[in-house]
Amino acid sequence: MCGRYATTRARQELLDEFQVQLDAVDGDIQPDYNVAPTKQVPVVLNRRPKDAPEEEPAVRQLRTVRWGLVPSWAKDLSIGSRMINARFETVHEKPSYRRAFARRRCLLPADGYFEWYTLQDQDGSPDPAEGGKKAKKKPQKQPYFIRPNDGAVMAMAGLYELWKAPEGGAGGPSSRIEEGEWVWTCTVITTDAPDDLGRIHDRMPMIVEPGRWDAWLDPALTDTEQVRGLLVPAMAGTMDAYPVSKAVNSVRNNGPELIEPANSGDSSGDHSGSLF
Repeated sequence: MCGRYATTRARQELLDEFQVQLDAVDGDIQPDYNVAPTKQVPVVLNRRPKDAPEEEPAVRQLRTVRWGLVPSWAKDLSIGSRMINARFETVHEKPSYRRAFARRRCLLPADGYFEWYTLQDQDGSPDPAEGGKKAKKKPQKQPYFIRPNDGAVMAMAGLYELWKAPEGGAGGPSSRIEEGEWVWTCTVITTDAPDDLGRIHDRMPMIVEPGRWDAWLDPALTDTEQVRGLLVPAMAGTMDAYPVSKAVNSVRNNGPELIEPANSGDSSGDHSGSLF
């Protein structure tokens, strides 16, 4: 957790919503209803423009970066696939995150995120080959989409890093990164889910309230306790959760139908309704 989410807001909407001063996105921003680790995702951050003098103030930027943080000291890009989340409880202490937590914080705009609820009916059916014993079944999981109940954009708390490709470059044939090229990466900070969501999964993304965006993004604010104080877990009753089609299980599927409530037969039996 959080391993999948949806981010579908139009580019101009993001520029306006977050009062972006510098649009640093190359190419288009396409709606993504099934964001998965290592994909390019939109982030908002405050940073001095490239080659600007040190006295120049940081400006609010919109960028697309790779989801899965790669520390500057990492020898291989693949470490990022294991660093898509950072726990709020320890993010300020872990060597992989603490420097970014102090100076390189960002917001990841999202419509909502996906979680998988393990269905309870796992008894199995008799297997003749086992002399009538019940065969073990792989636990069945029902995907849920979780989003703010007021329809507002979710500004997930995140960190970003810059990683320089080593001698010989990095990546595969379809995503080659040349030697010396800088790669921007990010992670999502997670926290305990409130009781109403904890029935699906005990963790959720940390969401930054609009009134705290400026302080969260300010690279000049480096006091750990002040920064931690900006993050408050979502209150119970502020999020909607409902079952969606299992088509979201495959990253090849990507469309608005993935965040629509599941039709009869898309979820499993008596669990097709909301948990709440």
